Amino acid sequence: MEALLVSTAVVALAEIGDKTQLLAIVLATRFKKPIPIILGIFCATIANHLLAATGGYYLSNVLSGVWFQTAVALSFVAMGVWTLIPDTLDDAEGDRKLASAFLTTLVIFFLVEIGDKTQIATAALAARFNDVFLVALGTTTGMMLADVPAVLLAERATTIVPLKFVRVGAALLFLALGLLQLISLWW
Repeated sequence: MEALLVSTAVVALAEIGDKTQLLAIVLATRFKKPIPIILGIFCATIANHLLAATGGYYLSNVLSGVWFQTAVALSFVAMGVWTLIPDTLDDAEGDRKLASAFLTTLVIFFLVEIGDKTQIATAALAARFNDVFLVALGTTTGMMLADVPAVLLAERATTIVPLKFVRVGAALLFLALGLLQLISLWW
């Protein structure tokens, strides 16, 4: 249960102000069809995060030991620092014309999420908790908690919560997870 709750909280906070949340707002204002966009985000996220969690899980089983766990802890610290850097929406808003709001969202979200901090966090969380299903479920839930309001509120979403404060909160959560793991490993 801890894996589910921590994964949900980490990704929900990390996603606020992330490029995929900005993409959700862009898609919502472009298509004005929230349900297909939300379903596209969900399907893309569950697929992406299941792959990331599976990779993190198997990597942790192959590379077990104190040095690997130290690397995982340091990755949380690095994600905390990375979270403080605001994302921008560069090429994600390009002229991509696909058949539907769902398909457009599914493909673009899946691709944009590759290498994103939430995907890397998913792999690290699966390595930390050694649980693919609960971590993927938690990180997907976190993404949906952050992105569904963005889709539904679209243009007003960026004025509801000051992104600077959310970024700092997410960074502190990543740093705390990393430091707690380092302390438990080395002291």
